[in-house]
Order: sequence, then structure tokens, then C-alpha cells
Amino acid sequence: MKSQKTDNTTAAKEFAIDAAKLLADTRCSNVVVLDARGLSSVTDFMILATGTSPRQMMAACDEVAEMAEPRGYRALSRNGDSGQWTCLDLVDVVIHVFSAEARAYYDLDNLWGDARRVTWNKPA
Repeated sequence: MKSQKTDNTTAAKEFAIDAAKLLADTRCSNVVVLDARGLSSVTDFMILATGTSPRQMMAACDEVAEMAEPRGYRALSRNGDSGQWTCLDLVDVVIHVFSAEARAYYDLDNLWGDARRVTWNKPA
């Protein structure tokens, strides 16, 4: 019998992959899913993505939030929307959508370099 934590982690991973696919489908690039279990005390998975414009970044996060609610994920917070960086905190999954300049500046890819990358397939 699976524990509830295992079931929640599996659901969070599946949601993170689906969110990554949605972000890629909404014209975000360089979408990465990081498995932060054991490295972060605040989330299990992080998604990093690069947007094309402030409007596109906001729309991409709106679509992820819309997809999340029926699956039981509600945003604990949403910060940014400055056109440079938007962070959507869904507790088990935290999503960062950056401008190209902000992604290079904050370099979360390197900061969380110890996290395992989760393989997912970009939509055709």
C-alpha cells in the first residue's frame, strides 16, 4: 500500500510535468523541471521557464493557475508580474517564469544545480 506522501509526491510530479508542457505550449522556452525533494524544505518541484514578453509571461502563469485548481493546487502566492519575473507558489510545485535577462541574472538553474532534472517531453 502506498503512503499518502508517496501519492502526493507522484501527483505533484505529474502536475509539474503537465505544467511544464503547458508553459512550453504557451511559448515559454528553456522549460526545466527540477526535483527539489531533499534539497528544499518548502517545495518538492520547481519549474523554471523563460518568457517572451511581460504579457506572455502573465498569460502563461494564468493558464497554469487555471489548470491547477481542478487538480487541487491553489496558489499560495503569486509574486512578480513586473515583466521580469513571475513566481507562482503552488506549495508542492513552485513555478518561476523569467525574462531572458532576469533568468541569466538570478541563475536559479545554477543555484539549484544539485536538483535532479525531471525528463518531460515538449509538445510537438
